[in-house]
Amino acid sequence: MRTEFSIHQLADPHIAEAESILRKCVHCGFCTATCPTYVTLGNELDSPRGRIYLIKDMFENGRPADKEVVTHIDRCLSCLACMTTCPSGVDYMHLVDRARAHIHSTYRRPLPDRLIRMMLAFVLPYRGRFRASLTLAKLGRPFASLFDAVSPLKPLAAMLRIAPSSIPNRSSFTEPGNHPASGEKHGRVAIHTGCAQPVLQPATNEAAIRLLNRFGIEVVVAEGEGCCGALVHHMGREEDALDAARRNVDVWTHQIGDGGLDAIIITASGCGTTVKDYGHMLRLDPAYADKAAKVSALAKDITEYLATLALPAPANKTGLTVTYHSACSMQHGQKITVLPKTLLEAAGFSVKSPAEGHICCGSAGTYNIMQPEIATQLRDRKVRNIEATKPDIIAAGNIGCITQIAQGTDIPIVHTIELLDWAHGGPKPDGAPHAPASTALLWRVPT
Repeated sequence: MRTEFSIHQLADPHIAEAESILRKCVHCGFCTATCPTYVTLGNELDSPRGRIYLIKDMFENGRPADKEVVTHIDRCLSCLACMTTCPSGVDYMHLVDRARAHIHSTYRRPLPDRLIRMMLAFVLPYRGRFRASLTLAKLGRPFASLFDAVSPLKPLAAMLRIAPSSIPNRSSFTEPGNHPASGEKHGRVAIHTGCAQPVLQPATNEAAIRLLNRFGIEVVVAEGEGCCGALVHHMGREEDALDAARRNVDVWTHQIGDGGLDAIIITASGCGTTVKDYGHMLRLDPAYADKAAKVSALAKDITEYLATLALPAPANKTGLTVTYHSACSMQHGQKITVLPKTLLEAAGFSVKSPAEGHICCGSAGTYNIMQPEIATQLRDRKVRNIEATKPDIIAAGNIGCITQIAQGTDIPIVHTIELLDWAHGGPKPDGAPHAPASTALLWRVPT
């Protein structure tokens, strides 16, 4: 793509990066076939190619974002399916991130939109606030239909409907501390507990820590770690996201110097994509560039790390059929496609993949709140494809996907690590069907 930026504009490293990304686009349109919003809405401006044109025009002319640009950028899920499809290697992720930051700094949204976004940024990244908000949501749920009747307040209705009817108790596994290896120690890792997941589904990190300990890995929950910054990052709140990144980089750098780390384990793939990008996000900060790059290099999805270990045969053969939902942040953001299914199969599960597995479920951070109509269409499409495989249970590697898909089906859905923990001697995940009697094995301690 030909660009016409001035020398003065290119002196800005952010614009220079955007220009280098734009120049790689050859207008081929392959991205439109896998873009969820284009497939759903059929509007060229709701495709990556269309958004690239809007972003190029906005940046080249050095103008503030306008309503048209904001409408179509807001509809982008950042699922990154376009990057998997693109034959030219267009770095759409960093381009749309830059556009969102520009929107946040130059466009004044309508008051209801501003207030809802401010509330989400104030609540979601903080466990205590998030837990309190879920308690309040129980009281507000009966009023969801009233909010639905007022278009600017539809996100509030979506928020109330997504909120769970019950909240799990706080888990001691989210508290700072060391979880020693069982038996001989073979490694030491830190685990990122995150913000929403410990509140909505603490069983995920509990299962990860149990399983790693069982395999001889010491697990550290570092004091001070918290939200990865993804939620505010995708809302264009760049400084908030960078502050979150710096905090976690400092915390994990301390752990690297105090006993060393083989990896930083992440059990929410949305967080994993962001932590692996810390090196890029903080590349212009001389005090953090090197540290952030080291943290990003150590970040691994739990399935990536397990694949480096010599895992024993499963202790419990469940005999269950699992349909694996590959989160966009896993398959497109981190390019992890085979490992989770391979681990599940090795653990004795019969694994199926749904049709259109590359299409987003509609969760995408706060997308199912801010764009509820599109998100619901994508969720229902995803659920139809999953249910067609007739699984006993659904597995996924991202809390957002798990929450979103659970809204549309009665088939139980759990994190992949919970099934692996169960197969290797851990407890049965809540909601999972019992293993058929003919396939159950006595529990044994792996050696």
